[in-house]
Amino acid sequence: MAFARTIAIFTITVSLLTFVAFFGRLPAFRNTPIGFFHRLLIVHIPSTLRNLDLKLTNGRITNGSSRLGHHLMYDKHPAVVIFFLGLVTASAAMFLPAIWTLLPLRHKFLVLILLPLPYLFTYLSARRNTETYINELNHAAQMRHYPYDRILYYPGNTCSTCKFLKPARSKHCSICKTCVSRMDHHCVWVNNCLGRGNYRWFLALLLSTSMLLAYGARLAYIVISPQAREHYTKYERWYVYERTNPGSDPSTWMTYFDMKFHYFLTYTSIYLEVGGLRASGVGLLALLTWPLPLGLLIYHIYLIWAGMTTNESSKWSDWRDDMADGVVFLGHRREDTIRTDYPVGTRRPEHTHSIPSSSSSSFSSPIPTPLETPLEEEEPTTTWPLESRHILIRTLNGQPPRHLPSRIKAVAKDDSFERVGSLAAVENVYDLGFWDNFMEALK
Repeated sequence: MAFARTIAIFTITVSLLTFVAFFGRLPAFRNTPIGFFHRLLIVHIPSTLRNLDLKLTNGRITNGSSRLGHHLMYDKHPAVVIFFLGLVTASAAMFLPAIWTLLPLRHKFLVLILLPLPYLFTYLSARRNTETYINELNHAAQMRHYPYDRILYYPGNTCSTCKFLKPARSKHCSICKTCVSRMDHHCVWVNNCLGRGNYRWFLALLLSTSMLLAYGARLAYIVISPQAREHYTKYERWYVYERTNPGSDPSTWMTYFDMKFHYFLTYTSIYLEVGGLRASGVGLLALLTWPLPLGLLIYHIYLIWAGMTTNESSKWSDWRDDMADGVVFLGHRREDTIRTDYPVGTRRPEHTHSIPSSSSSSFSSPIPTPLETPLEEEEPTTTWPLESRHILIRTLNGQPPRHLPSRIKAVAKDDSFERVGSLAAVENVYDLGFWDNFMEALK
């Protein structure tokens, strides 16, 4: 039982550390113990180990580890994809033979449906497609998907690598060596950038992986729990009457939680011993890891609700920080520069919003070319139903802008810039409402 308990504690610890590493940077956890442990795990512990390594080996170990970590996270290679699919394959190869003969026919049928889905959606997310990567052949079409909002994206900016105008909502990926349409992020789990054309398959991958893990944990419970429950019931009576500390007050919260935690570890140990590592171990691993892809899926659903991508969330976060410093000013576009031929039934946003993530990548104001008005090829008419009526600009001295760049001056109302202190006052032209945002994300 001691070995089984050790396995249970190890599995729980690894799952918690994985959760902290993946989600501890989110704003919701910033001032919580999860945020503290994330900074401890990502910043303070590596810094302490590096200082120790500098004294002992002159930094050889940390430099080698840093190169390996950089290669795994910032170079294009299939190692992480192989690890992910290999883990799924190895877990299934251990788990299914141990429980297959005990499963009802309906569960066998569902297993055959759910198991191939992560492989399929990983392939669809990882393969190249003409919608995600921007090239000279599809550049003109990509320019007409989204308008420049003059908040996150400005017309007239050229990609220094690809040598063509950057479409709105696009970003050049230094790993994939190309500009990506409606860039969300580069995902090491699929070894590809996620954007227009494959983002829907990434959402399907998160959903299918969550379902597969949850279903695997459920199958293990169905097969193993009857025997484990019988053993646990006998042990619980023995623990209550023979092992409770004399004089302890069972009505206190501390005693109650101590007893429940002891029961949990005991049941987990019995569960592992009854089912073995092949069935119980894999089932417990699935139980403890299925919230990870589910949590990431929920986060991306939240981004869809807010009408932004992961890349755009960092840009909104930068604007929020600058607003807190009092250096951001909101201006309004002249009516003659805004489209009026919106499709019937399309709403104009009043105060649409974006709630930024904790990412803090830098964002610099665009440097316009010295032209009086944008050329048609630089800002073509798009298929998007809305155009932004707002312009954001930051100043270095915190004073209202006096000398506007020509490209902003050509479309902004005179003397319309006022200090703004909240993102709630700024409309997000890419937010059409949750349902329309969701349908756009599936393109």
